Amino acid sequence: MSNEPIQTSIDTVIFDLGGVLIDWNPRHLYRKLFADEAAMEQFLAEVCSQDWNERQDAGRAWDEAIAMLSAQHPTQVPLIRAYRERWDEMLGGPLADTVAVLGELRERGVRLYALTNWSDDTFEIAWQRYAFLHWFEDIVVSGREGLIKPDPAIFRLLLARGRIDPAQAVYIDDTARHVGVANTLGLHGLLFRDAATLRAELSALGLLPPRE
Repeated sequence: MSNEPIQTSIDTVIFDLGGVLIDWNPRHLYRKLFADEAAMEQFLAEVCSQDWNERQDAGRAWDEAIAMLSAQHPTQVPLIRAYRERWDEMLGGPLADTVAVLGELRERGVRLYALTNWSDDTFEIAWQRYAFLHWFEDIVVSGREGLIKPDPAIFRLLLARGRIDPAQAVYIDDTARHVGVANTLGLHGLLFRDAATLRAELSALGLLPPRE
């Protein structure tokens, strides 16, 4: 890899975490608890749903969330409780190829930030597990702020806290609507597909050298 300086006006890269750098998926846990794939998918769609989980990402307490859902689905209580009690089993590990791209940016002195929809309680598990999270200058965690993507306010919070000029920053996320908000705020939004595509896009922006 070349160490020659690259000419670009962009000096900051902001990463989403889940689905980009970390393989988080409740199916990693619930495949252990369900013998039937269809029944598992129904549970994750109708009981411990994405919308329900996002309320914790927005700051709702886990005890409150589990109590509410348990009252609504009394026959499913052990499965509902497992969502929090065994949450660490939903972490499939780091997405190594993307972490390698992050490492290249770090070596080149690019400012690194993260913006994630994640509950405050469970983020601590990831913080202790993944050393690369400590490479970021700052990580804005939705559950700590009471704000959640795609609300533009959480993007503005990160920009203000890091004194980041959006015209000089890239934002990477695997959710198109989040990338769309980033673009409206003047960031260079990139929809994450895979690490190789991301690296090529960052190279085209002048942040990384082309592959030799």
